[in-house]
Amino acid sequence: MNYTVYIFYSQSKDKYYIGYSHDPTERLIEHNAGATPSIRPGVPWIIIYKEEFADKTAAIKREIAIKKMKSRKYIERLIYKYSVG
Repeated sequence: MNYTVYIFYSQSKDKYYIGYSHDPTERLIEHNAGATPSIRPGVPWIIIYKEEFADKTAAIKREIAIKKMKSRKYIERLIYKYSVG
C-alpha cells in the first residue's frame, strides 16, 4: 500500500498542517468534518502538497523530517517546487 505525506493549508488561520496517510483525500474530508479537534479551528483545509512513498515507515520518516525543520520558509519552498515542477 502506498502512503502519502501531505501538507494541508488553512487560509482562515494562515497555517500549514503536515501529516501522512494512505488516503490523503479521505483524511482531508475527516479534518474538514471536524474529526481532529486540534485543527478544527482552521476549517476548511486544502491539500497543497503531496509526496508518495511505497511504505509507511518511509512516509513517517519524511513527515518527521519536514516537521523537524520548524520552518515556514522550508514548507513554502517545498510547495513552490511541487507547484511548478
